[in-house]
Amino acid sequence: MFLDDEEWDAKFQDFQVEVWRLKTLPHYLVPEETEDFARFLAGEIPAAPYDEDWFSLIRSHTASGRAMGRVHIVTRPLSDYLRFAFQYYAYSVKAGEDVRVLDVTDRENPLPDFQDFWIFDQSTIVLMHFDPDGRPVSRELFEGDPEPFRQAQRIALAESMPLSDYVKTLGR
Repeated sequence: MFLDDEEWDAKFQDFQVEVWRLKTLPHYLVPEETEDFARFLAGEIPAAPYDEDWFSLIRSHTASGRAMGRVHIVTRPLSDYLRFAFQYYAYSVKAGEDVRVLDVTDRENPLPDFQDFWIFDQSTIVLMHFDPDGRPVSRELFEGDPEPFRQAQRIALAESMPLSDYVKTLGR
């Protein structure tokens, strides 16, 4: 089953304990980011994030004891998009999201068969579909066994490092 915008938004309001995402692409072409990404490429650093509503949602959920997190699988050199995204991830971290990075440059990817997905309360899986350029195509409610996704989350968390720690390694 594919989720429309209303059903998708409800997932972020209705979860009880945790929402978590695995990101696997080096570049996403998300319409809401187009202007800020162009400014970033031109050397500007946006004064404020484009998505204050998202950061407010994170703050609200974490203040009520619910957890939000993600792991982004990357390789170096980082794409322009990833360098851009890391700036915005810093706002998510400040709002309370656990953002982590799994760098597979010099090692085997422990999750090679997984696409982007969200997991809500360890039970509801939403697969994120993108075209080859990273444009969002659809969101699909996965109707199979969630255990492989829970295992992927455990592996990603164990093998990754917090964003702030990862960014420090980039200067070396």
